[in-house]
Parts: sequence; structure tokens; C-alpha cells
Amino acid sequence: MNVLVVYAHPEPRSFTGALRDAAVQTLTEQGHEVQVSDLYSMGFNPVPGWHDFVDHDRLEFFGYETEQKRATAAGSFAADLRLEMEKLAQADLLILVFPLWWYGFPAILKGWVDRVFAAGFAYGSGRWYSKGVFRGKRAMLAFTTGGPATAYSADGLQGDIARIVYPLHHGILHYTGFDVLEPFVAFGASYAEPESRAAILASFEARLRGLESEAAIPPPDLGDFDERLRRK
Repeated sequence: MNVLVVYAHPEPRSFTGALRDAAVQTLTEQGHEVQVSDLYSMGFNPVPGWHDFVDHDRLEFFGYETEQKRATAAGSFAADLRLEMEKLAQADLLILVFPLWWYGFPAILKGWVDRVFAAGFAYGSGRWYSKGVFRGKRAMLAFTTGGPATAYSADGLQGDIARIVYPLHHGILHYTGFDVLEPFVAFGASYAEPESRAAILASFEARLRGLESEAAIPPPDLGDFDERLRRK
């Protein structure tokens, strides 16, 4: 199995970094091919712009989605995007490793999605959800939180963690066709004692060893929705 780990944390010695290391080591030991996109160390630019394209009609009005579709057809994405797109196309499993910041991805990871999940390449022309470009591939979020698990329960202060990650699961991963696995959440990792951190890592490693047989979250069925959307 080809695995792409996309890692988004500015401090490699963080507990989020420990999750990345555990993923790489455990999956490699299982015989999988693992690639890592370490966005901060790469200096990945999360800001879309004309620099995304090596050949474009630089008109007064910048239609980003239009330019993405044009670049998909012409093979004219910038080198940094072509590399990430190739990694994604080759991957059977995508693992996004990050700290949960403001109920979502760090900006650098959101920018990676904005630029790499390009129109034409990752979606469009009726290719979404059960007809998505990445159908048959699997994806998983692995992230840390500042608060404890009780804060992210249905009646907790921060709200149900499943609702928090719904836009990431549904609007990005399911939308582009991935089979989405339940997330691995390291609750309160920043404040955990060493023994607790060791237990979290052990749990993550055990989860990784069983991923190939793990059932995905049921995806939305296009048949349940507007006929016009199904035909697009």
C-alpha cells in the first residue's frame, strides 16, 4: 500500500510530530511505502495565485477555478503542485496529521488542500462523492487537541468532535471520493503526562496496524439528493 502522510506543525518535536513519526515507522514496518509532505519544513506556500501555473492567460480577472481546470488539461501546474498531486495520485491511503486550530486545519494545511485539490484534477464534471476522483482510496485525520476528551463530547464545552470535523470529512474527503476512516484524536496532548502520551502513541500504533481491515464511515449516497446535482 502506498501511503501519503501530510504533516502540518511548525515544531517537529511536538506531540503532533510524534504522531507523524509513529505513522511513518509503524506503516513502514508493516511493509507499506510511505511518503511524507512536511509542509512547514518544505516551506509550502499555502496562498493560491498566478504562481500556481506556468502557462496561463493572465487576464485582468483571475478565475482561479478556471485556471485550475485549464492547467489540468494542459499539464501546466507549477512544479510544487505537480509534485504534491503526483504523491496524492499514487497514494492508496492519505493521512493528514495536524493540531486542531480554531476548529479546523492550520492555515498551511488548508492552503495545501486549496492548491492541490484543484478543480479538474480532484473534482468537477460530476466527479464527486460516490463518483469522486479518489474513490477507492482511503483517508484519515490524525490530530491533537488542546482540551480533554470530555470537552469534545456531545454536551462538552467545545462541542461534539464528530461535528467539528464534519466539514473536513464531508466537504473535502468524501466530496472528492475518499473512503473516510474514523479520525484518531489525541485529546489534551499538550498537557498530558509522559505516561499518558506513551499510551496515546501505543493506541495510535495499534490502530495503524489494523487500518487495512477497518471499515470506513458510510459516505453520502447521491441518490438521496437533488436530481440536478446527480446529473452535473
